[in-house]
Amino acid sequence: MSNVETLSGLQRRLNASIPQQQFRGEVENRLKHIGRTAKVHGFRPGKVPLNVLEKQYGPSVHQEVLDETLRRSFYEATVANKLHVAGYPEFEIKTADLSAPQIEYCATFEVFPEVTLGDISGEEVKRVTFTLSDADVEETINTLRKQRAVFTKVERAAQNGDQVRIDFSGKLDGVVFEGGEAKDFAVVLGAGRMLPDFEKPIVGMKAGETQSFDMTFPADYHGKDVAGKQVNFTITVHAVEEAKLPEVDADFVKAMGMADGDIAKFKDEIRTNIGREAQSRAKARNKESALDVLLKVGQLEVPKALLEGETHNMMQQAMQDMEARGMKIPKGVQLPPDMFTERAARRVKLGLILGEVVKKHDLHAKPEQVEALVREFAQSYEDPENVVRWYYGDPNRLNEIENLVLEDNVVAWVMAGVKVSDQAVTLNELMGSN
Repeated sequence: MSNVETLSGLQRRLNASIPQQQFRGEVENRLKHIGRTAKVHGFRPGKVPLNVLEKQYGPSVHQEVLDETLRRSFYEATVANKLHVAGYPEFEIKTADLSAPQIEYCATFEVFPEVTLGDISGEEVKRVTFTLSDADVEETINTLRKQRAVFTKVERAAQNGDQVRIDFSGKLDGVVFEGGEAKDFAVVLGAGRMLPDFEKPIVGMKAGETQSFDMTFPADYHGKDVAGKQVNFTITVHAVEEAKLPEVDADFVKAMGMADGDIAKFKDEIRTNIGREAQSRAKARNKESALDVLLKVGQLEVPKALLEGETHNMMQQAMQDMEARGMKIPKGVQLPPDMFTERAARRVKLGLILGEVVKKHDLHAKPEQVEALVREFAQSYEDPENVVRWYYGDPNRLNEIENLVLEDNVVAWVMAGVKVSDQAVTLNELMGSN
């Protein structure tokens, strides 16, 4: 027998009991199984008396059986009471004497919330659209050329796009600050490597010239010693070097990895690649807009257990990413959970809302949709069929694709129900997002 109490909001308490006969019987079976191979001094394997096994292995077996029995009893009770449990329960044994006829316990837990979806017909979404132009292709190729530029000295004033070699010294209150001094330092003006207020005075300077100027660092600058403070820089230019870009010829194309040096094929591949990337980013932005609508109209209480679990997962992922980048994290050190709480809450809320939308409007991923997306991904590889087999060879990989299809179905449903206005964007605007 069991009964369920509502404590507050989503929190529930289940009161139930386990028959002693059931518990004790499982303990004896477990001890007998151990006795078949247990090595106990003075007894042959399989001949150890039950009371001796109880003395040696009893405490651990009792705890193991109790944990398993509690979980099984809890599961059966939640099914009988039609409860959808969110997270893990906290158990409390209420019976002091575990040899009593009934072992009474209670389990405190949360249930999944009821999700209320508002009307989306009055919501507005700006749908990003993009058309790839010849100019986009040429601009991308020029970017590749700039990455392989050769700099040669010129006898003129520096301008944007030039590389200058400088000595600089920055002082805060008359003292050189950490990282504020360098010799023969190469800077490509306009490349964005240095702060604009640092580069601006260099434009117009010639080799051999020196000048000093005051500059205020941004308040959010990573160097905390100078963030938001005014410093004085002295800069000496030693050389001004002009960029010479390589011609788009067979040698350049070969250097880019196309052995045949075919320029037309190279441009076609650039068009295909940036077109695929741009459309992917446009799709991601539109998905984000659609999900924002669902967050706006969806009403629910976020279970604390799910929020804590997602926060922990995000925290662990962030630490793994930091370590993958070579950052050393001292043993036992954890990132502050507050850093992830807001994003974790969004994820949990979105997941619950998506589940409700999918169920209510039957937006589950269909096999043909999954296959189409797998083949779309596979097209960017040399052997597409091998990639298709790779996805279908692992249920976990295929499940990731199914989740993406499910999200696409939800986005399509939202876009069909809201007021949509198209917003054309440039390639630079797309590549600067996400």
